[in-house]
Amino acid sequence: MRYRSGMTHPMLKHCASLACLALLAGCGRSPTDTAIVPPADTSCTVRSHTVATTLVDCIRQDALWNQMIAFQHIADANPGPDGHASRNSGEPGYLASVNYTANLLRTAGYRVTIQSYTFPYYVYSSLPGLSEVSPTANTFVRGVDWTLSRGSGSGDVTAAVQPVGGIIIPGIATSTSGCTSGDFTGFVPGRIALIQRGTCSYDSKIALAQTAGASGVIIFNDGSSGHTGIGGCSLSGTATFPVVCLASYALGLSLYNQAAQGTTTAHLKITIQSDPNRLDYNLIADSPYGDTNHVVVVDAHLDAIYGAGMLDNASGSATILEIALKLAKTHTRNQLRYIWFGGEELGLLGSYYYTRNLAPAELAKIVFDVDADVTATPNYVIAIADPANSSGLATFPSSVVPASQLGNNYFASYFTAAGLPYQRRSNDGTDSYEFAQVGVPNTGILTGQDCCKSQADVNLFGGFTGNYEGNLHSTDGGFVDRPFLWGDNLGNNDPVILTTVSKAFASVVFNLANDASLGGAGVRTAPAPLSRVTQPTSKALPGMDR
Repeated sequence: MRYRSGMTHPMLKHCASLACLALLAGCGRSPTDTAIVPPADTSCTVRSHTVATTLVDCIRQDALWNQMIAFQHIADANPGPDGHASRNSGEPGYLASVNYTANLLRTAGYRVTIQSYTFPYYVYSSLPGLSEVSPTANTFVRGVDWTLSRGSGSGDVTAAVQPVGGIIIPGIATSTSGCTSGDFTGFVPGRIALIQRGTCSYDSKIALAQTAGASGVIIFNDGSSGHTGIGGCSLSGTATFPVVCLASYALGLSLYNQAAQGTTTAHLKITIQSDPNRLDYNLIADSPYGDTNHVVVVDAHLDAIYGAGMLDNASGSATILEIALKLAKTHTRNQLRYIWFGGEELGLLGSYYYTRNLAPAELAKIVFDVDADVTATPNYVIAIADPANSSGLATFPSSVVPASQLGNNYFASYFTAAGLPYQRRSNDGTDSYEFAQVGVPNTGILTGQDCCKSQADVNLFGGFTGNYEGNLHSTDGGFVDRPFLWGDNLGNNDPVILTTVSKAFASVVFNLANDASLGGAGVRTAPAPLSRVTQPTSKALPGMDR
């Protein structure tokens, strides 16, 4: 749904005050507009702000949308291996995003550092497919009959399907299919191994199939209660052939029964590019003003996954970029450090690397972190990212949650004054999570992504149940973080929401930057760097226990 002239934007229904209406003034651009209009007040770029309200006034829709247009152009000009617009980590579009942002910040007077690290890069270079060739032709639907997991090998295979030993029909949760070399006795090299989910790890099944000479593997669900549909798998990435993990029990049963009656031939195609040591980057910009012993980090992740990543997270990147540019000449009590992280979509890789590679004395200087992760959702919620609600709460130092309330309350006060509803949710999946792990208090903002917006959310914020994103009436989970859809483009964002949330974010940044209560927390010792999983698991493809 697009908001045409004469229609009431849903954000307006919550405006209970003149302050709220003022926030939305001039926010009438359509998400599909691409004309670049300069901000009306050019003095905003050279102003030194002494109060939050003047900064908030300078966060304008046209300037924010210009940044979004720039990120979309970068993605369009730098297609990934699949031929589609991309700003994914490890690809040219991401590095171009880093350089674009860095150049603006250097010109504005920031001290810019580009921090590099390596990660295991893995990308699908064409649409994957699984079909039965004979005795009957049947194309299996990805996302319905089978799914992908990061860590599959690459290949285009047409071969007979051979069930391995240990398969139990009907299925039970204790199947040992493919768990021993004996299960591959009599296996014909070159065939596709059909294996049932069971008690041993997926990787051990794949390794034994590889030793037996399989050209591919299809692992299907075991058929026990709760184990009938498709699902993702956590794979090590050592397979040298294509792997389907996990197919439905129904698909596996069909192939199993047909193979028992004669030769069944399948076509399995999964083509990938991988690099175990691909370079990735964090972009760090330090203000020349403020006490360097009291640093407030303002962060967003700059990377995408499966495409342009305009909602997730060009929107948050644009939010903090515009704030940085409008605060470039402002003297603050505490130093502001802006960071655009890479690798967030692959498991918070950039923020993990940054926080774990700070010397204890440098880490102790960081007094707060505030994160922008998705700030322009059309079917929005307004969610404060509160570490008190995190699933990782037990692993945070005890000081994190109480100290974080300062930032959370700044957000809450702003929204209350503006007459806008809000919720408090967790910081799970955001870069603030890694700051919480090392003892830094934090807050953040999210406007929602993926399926499904609940009726309770609708009651509070308006909109629709189901998908949060631009295709509002869909229940498919939308475009964000989902492979082979390539829909998270400029039109998947709402400029009114972007502007309203960015203004709120700017107010919180200004208040934290000038809060005299933010003292040092003493020398913090970051947890020892842990070995990240060999193949990071995307947020879109959650791993399973086995």
